[in-house]
Amino acid sequence: MTTFTVEGAAVRGIPSFYDEINRVFMGGEDWRLGDSLDALDDLLYGGFGALAVATDPVRVVWRDAEASRQALGRSETVAYYRRKLEQPELFDQERFRRRLAEAESGTGPTYFDIVLDVFAGHPEVDLVLE
Repeated sequence: MTTFTVEGAAVRGIPSFYDEINRVFMGGEDWRLGDSLDALDDLLYGGFGALAVATDPVRVVWRDAEASRQALGRSETVAYYRRKLEQPELFDQERFRRRLAEAESGTGPTYFDIVLDVFAGHPEVDLVLE
């Protein structure tokens, strides 16, 4: 089994989360993933980066996951949706208004929860939270 380790203590918000993902998975590439859930999803399919050459089953150990959960929590999620709403030409405004309202009321998923959902969509990647 090939194991990759994400250092959750390095995650202080969405940009630093992708910095950490790039450190772990994109070291051999001459380009980096942007701050995008779609990019994370694409990475986990294994078409590029370290996962493209992994021939064994893959395990991702996310150390200090609780630190990441806090950093990618409610306030970071609200800020994320507000940034989406600042770009009406790119994003479905009604969808992101609903999600912002859910985040502000504490009923919707946090960015951390959404990241976990992305990983869950890839059962071939064993995610271990520590």
